[in-house]
Amino acid sequence: MTEITHTTRLPRINEPAPDFEAKSTHGMIRLSDYTSKGKWVMLFSHPADFTPVCTTEFIEFARRNPDFEKRNVQLIGNSVDSVYSHIAWVRNIEQHTGIKIPFPVIADLDQKVAHAFGMVHEAVSDTAAVRAVFFIDPKNTIRALLYYPLSLGRNVDELLRVFEALQFAEANAVATPANWRPGDPAIVPAPITQADAEKRAASKDFEVTDWYLSKKKVAAAAAD
Repeated sequence: MTEITHTTRLPRINEPAPDFEAKSTHGMIRLSDYTSKGKWVMLFSHPADFTPVCTTEFIEFARRNPDFEKRNVQLIGNSVDSVYSHIAWVRNIEQHTGIKIPFPVIADLDQKVAHAFGMVHEAVSDTAAVRAVFFIDPKNTIRALLYYPLSLGRNVDELLRVFEALQFAEANAVATPANWRPGDPAIVPAPITQADAEKRAASKDFEVTDWYLSKKKVAAAAAD
């Protein structure tokens, strides 16, 4: 397990996600409790409870939680507010919208999780976390990450698309092109020898633009 220490270094793609044990609205949780059971995890931070942009995000995350569950993804929220603040906020959201927040929200008062994942950017705030998103696979590896400023709400469709693309590419040994959506052609690996490049350029098995850029339809569904 990677130990959490206060650092300004940001975790990087394909590095182990720092494990943690933290108090949350669902009690004490550990990141590895989910990944060890084969779950993908979307760990995301928000600047503060009872703020307008964050409230709209939590409403959408909760509303689309079944879509994340279909992709075997567990959502975990994080901010430096107390667990009492989190509980009051999620109850307030339910009171006003009828939407229940189904995922845990970490009360990161000591900022251990925020610092371990580089969620606090001092140029923005010394305490509030920016809108960070970490896409973590069942091997506890960071597969992608996104950062948003405090003023910009996240697009849930894009967050789901990232998980779909990561799982699809891994299951089928392909890559996904710009704006890829499930059902679109995938990019096959480029040849690594001159002879194979010549064969690829003449291939009828793929949608060949040139030897280095070829696509194919893949019928297999995204990995669970």
